[in-house]
Amino acid sequence: MLILIAGPYRSGTNDDPTLMKANLSRLESVALPIFRKGHIPFIGEWLALPLIHLAGSTKPGDAAWEEIQYPVAHRMLEKCDAVLRIEGASNGADEDVRKAKEMGLEIYYSVDDIPDSRE
Repeated sequence: MLILIAGPYRSGTNDDPTLMKANLSRLESVALPIFRKGHIPFIGEWLALPLIHLAGSTKPGDAAWEEIQYPVAHRMLEKCDAVLRIEGASNGADEDVRKAKEMGLEIYYSVDDIPDSRE
């Protein structure tokens, strides 16, 4: 499965780059376990952040940021099979889960709940 990892990135950081980096590290911390279960993990920021930079963003929340940040994850949901929602308050992650449910995707709340697909 292609699994979107959804959780806080900007939320609760007051746009502090150090806190945002820590949130990204939390998202990434579950990527390898997902991969080791035989799936492909995906985090929206892995695609969004380079695009945001290329678009000339100078700070979180500016026009280039808003154009790209959430639409990347929403477009990727169309390719995903499931979402892993990690803990932490995040309107963006909650929206990802809402959209994924509408699409009939599987929603997981723990890596342990994701089935092992390795043969």
